[in-house]
Amino acid sequence: MFESEVQIRVRYAETDQMGYVYYGNYAAYFEVARTETFRQLDIHYKEMEAEGVMMPVLELKCKYIKPARYDDLLKVKLLLREKPRGARIKFEYEVYNEGQELLTIGETMMVFVDMKSGRPTAVPAEIHAKLDPHFTV
Repeated sequence: MFESEVQIRVRYAETDQMGYVYYGNYAAYFEVARTETFRQLDIHYKEMEAEGVMMPVLELKCKYIKPARYDDLLKVKLLLREKPRGARIKFEYEVYNEGQELLTIGETMMVFVDMKSGRPTAVPAEIHAKLDPHFTV
């Protein structure tokens, strides 16, 4: 299993009239966690795209447990419980406030796609090379 975390400060513009983080912003928080995780692993998404592979979201799940509010410092934990297989990789997320209360859980299923054909393609070797050592057989 692989874990990483990123901190995000809630901006006023990310809240709704009730003072809660607008539900749609969690997808962006999850994206920040994925991007920073790849950076930590020395995986370069920009280079992957230059080589003709993109990684769109196939599925997004989110369960809201407690609201996050303006100026909260959130910890977004990203978990990879299994190695990527075929053309897919599943990311799981946990969002905590400064009091370590679990606020939100989520999941994204990403698919690797050949940019020329628009068809799914195998997980790039670079990603396997960086992630596989974090999983036992």
